[in-house]
Amino acid sequence: MKKNLFYAQSGGVTAVINATAGAVITEAKKFPKQINKVYAGRNGILGALNEELIDTSKESKAFIESLQFRPGGVFGSCRYKLKSIEENLGEYQRLIEVFKAHDIGYFLYNGGNDSADTAFKVSQISQKMDYPLTCIAIPKTVDNDLAVTDSCPGFGSVAKYVATSVQEASLDVQSMRESSTKVFIMEVMGRHAGWIAASGALARQNKNDAPHIILLPELMFDQKKFLDTVKHTVAKLGFCVVVASEGIRNKKGKFIAESDTRDAFGHAQLGGVAPFLANLVSSKLNLKNHWAVADYLQRSARHLASDTDLQHAQAVGKFAVRYAMQGMNGVMPVIKRLQDNPYRWSIASAPLSKIANVEKKLPKSFISKDGFNITSKGMTYLRPLIRGEAKCVYVNGLPKLLEPKLVLAKKQLT
Repeated sequence: MKKNLFYAQSGGVTAVINATAGAVITEAKKFPKQINKVYAGRNGILGALNEELIDTSKESKAFIESLQFRPGGVFGSCRYKLKSIEENLGEYQRLIEVFKAHDIGYFLYNGGNDSADTAFKVSQISQKMDYPLTCIAIPKTVDNDLAVTDSCPGFGSVAKYVATSVQEASLDVQSMRESSTKVFIMEVMGRHAGWIAASGALARQNKNDAPHIILLPELMFDQKKFLDTVKHTVAKLGFCVVVASEGIRNKKGKFIAESDTRDAFGHAQLGGVAPFLANLVSSKLNLKNHWAVADYLQRSARHLASDTDLQHAQAVGKFAVRYAMQGMNGVMPVIKRLQDNPYRWSIASAPLSKIANVEKKLPKSFISKDGFNITSKGMTYLRPLIRGEAKCVYVNGLPKLLEPKLVLAKKQLT
């Protein structure tokens, strides 16, 4: 029987998550006998709970095609963690009520670790609550920490942005080193996994090029070793560039930049590593420095997106629909690396039971012995992911964006 498909975006967005959305909508049209409409959740899973379903059939073909150029999450995202069915049966009953009311038989959830967990829980609805629902998780996270998949859509573009920014900023610092700034510190995302910080190493073309120090959350932050290396680097080269993950920890295992604020997933709000390090450099070494926090800029820079990343994002969207049409439930389309150089890859399916609540950290083999650099093995892994330019369409000097209609389906429930 023909059913409707529900798609939702979750967690922090990326430069290419909308490309995945466009691929889902476009691919769904190839199965007119199985899929009637594609609904998008307004603000992620909250769209289902609140019965706020965006009817994507109301959008123009030109707009759907333009999603590949649009950063952010066009349908709205959220940080909302579903508890287990045993803990909060009411939420799952509500989901089923909404899905029944709108004849939804397919649920595609586009997100990272916590989203994979949510998708896994929802995938069990058909068995535990006797409702026929096919649930597919779609990978997305700039943190690149999902298990099984070789890389995560969204990461390649962040890596490209970070590497480019480090390369450009280092030339700025280098030109001012004689009489001004000696140290530049760039803080990047990465709570527990140092993939983004590691990508800064891609900026280096020669031995003495920046970054000179990379601080990873996989290793304890050694203050003395850090300051000694900064001092030595400045003495040798005249300047020093540092890329620091927001998730670095002290000897007690506590985040250096942890605040008292928590997000909806229970994660501590991070941010402040760069000024902390800058204060150390100023007070202990008396060196003039500047710092920057990439923050949202790193994950929203569609103008500098990786074409490899864009292809990954579109492919997982397409295969998510295909897997749903094959009746696969509780799986995720993942990227499989077939070859490093030239880079070759394919898409395969993996059970959510092996992905949900599993965090993939930077392998020890990717980290140099001194802990401040990335090995050749790590560089071999990273390089293909930033290749290619996913060019934008420009109007009056700015990326062209088409406005969505975002028409909500009529509510069927009170």
